[in-house]
This record gives sequence, structure tokens and C-alpha cells, in this order.
Amino acid sequence: MKTQLLKTLENSRNYSLAVAEVMPEEFYESRPSDTIWNFRELMNHIAYSIQWWQDNYIKQTETPWNPPAAKSNKKQTIAWLRQAYDELKNTLNKENLTEEKVQGFHATTDHITHHRGQAVVYLRYNGIEPPEYVY
Repeated sequence: MKTQLLKTLENSRNYSLAVAEVMPEEFYESRPSDTIWNFRELMNHIAYSIQWWQDNYIKQTETPWNPPAAKSNKKQTIAWLRQAYDELKNTLNKENLTEEKVQGFHATTDHITHHRGQAVVYLRYNGIEPPEYVY
């Protein structure tokens, strides 16, 4: 089971990073509507939420929702995404995965997918072809 979870995580990581990379730096501040996060803030939300969901639902360490300020540019944001995914992979490798923790992993990846889907809309809004999804 752990092998399949790690494969799912790697697919999520690769696609999330591809989406973040394909967006030009000058569009990191863009947003399809004034009432929602810009692309940079959305990517930062994904990175923070990976860590938060991991703590609460896989490590089962109660952690309050307290996101830091968004990273200030594309390079920093992508570095944080990489770090969040790497930490989640390390956690999966170390944890004794109970059914509850596996459900927590699936909830985490579902949350990532939800927001990454929004990020694809941001790409299209800016006339950028999203990377091909590889499963």
C-alpha cells in the first residue's frame, strides 16, 4: 500500500510543480477575479496546507491553522512547494500507516487536487497551456 501512496504523491508533486513552473513570474500576481487569491497566494496555500494536513491527519499532531505570509516570488514559492512535498514523502516513509492515516493522506491529496485545479484555471485565464497531466 505504501508504494501506491508514494506513487500517488509523486504524481501529485510532479504535476503541481509543473503547473507552478509553467506560470511566468509576471503572472504570479494575477487572479481571475478580485475576490480570490492571486496565483502566488494560491500556490502558497497549497504548500502550507500540505504541511498542515500532514501534521493533523497523518502525524496526528493537532496543529492550529496559522498560515504564514505568502512567499514573495515564484522561486521561493516553488521551493516551498518542493519542501512540503518532500516532507510529506518522508513522513509517509516513516509512519506506520493505519487506515485513519491513509484516509488522512487521501484527504490531503484531494485538497491539493482541488486547489491545483483552480491553478489550471489561472493558467488558462492568462492564455497559458497547462502541462499535460500524467498519471
